[in-house]
Amino acid sequence: MQLQRIGESGSERPVAVVDDVAYDISSLTSDIDGAFLAGGGIAAVRAALSAEPKLPTLDIAGQRIGAPVARPHAVWCIGMNYAAHAAESGAEPPKVPVLFFKTPNTVVGPNDDVLIPRGSVKTDWEVELAIVIGKQARYLESVQDAWEYIAGYTVSNDVSERAFQLEQSAGQWSKGKCCETFNPLGPSLVPADEVDPGALRLTSTVNGEPRQDSSTADMIFDVPTIVHHLSQYAVLEPGDVINTGTPQGVALSGRFPFLTAGDVMEVAIDGLGTARQTCAQA
Repeated sequence: MQLQRIGESGSERPVAVVDDVAYDISSLTSDIDGAFLAGGGIAAVRAALSAEPKLPTLDIAGQRIGAPVARPHAVWCIGMNYAAHAAESGAEPPKVPVLFFKTPNTVVGPNDDVLIPRGSVKTDWEVELAIVIGKQARYLESVQDAWEYIAGYTVSNDVSERAFQLEQSAGQWSKGKCCETFNPLGPSLVPADEVDPGALRLTSTVNGEPRQDSSTADMIFDVPTIVHHLSQYAVLEPGDVINTGTPQGVALSGRFPFLTAGDVMEVAIDGLGTARQTCAQA
């Protein structure tokens, strides 16, 4: 099952997609958000899909896909979580998870345009596995406990402006992470029990040319470790998004040019879907 939000920005409607058939779940919830996830929404949708009468179907072909979770309370980001990416960035692999933030209003739909900021010369792509939190998590007792707090997973592009991030930020990265449209998310939220997050292939291309091709098996800190670790320092809320880091193959490596208006990024994760963004000038 894939949960999606379909429609123009601000007017999305919730749907569940099973075997390429889209079901209208607006009778169960007005949106896919933190309240839906914390209130057992995924289980309710599954029950409704197997019950009679059947949920109504929708033809969603050609319609805009929104981010699969509405209005996240926070977007948490883990930096340098793949050893090869740390190396191409000129950094040692971290001993503990590196944390930075993106503002929630960076989140846009998976196929929405990405705006190159004014004055930018180093806008970069980063395909990432994103965790979506399903219930409030604080001071989790063990790494194993973290699994119970994960609603599902989706595809994220942690777009970054490297000059803003590294040259103009005095050591804090968020200036290069919070530009508008800098976190395309989706197309789908796939429930956690349908995904093995430790063995997913991640890829990215720019204008059809390969850039990244790796596996979440290469993450330094795995999914439950990240959730457990963050819960020791902050309260994770339902609907929060956690970007788990990107593998090698970004423009920061010096092997590829940075993005300019007209470039097309495609990011994909096996089992979670593909997203495609065109760059435009802000």
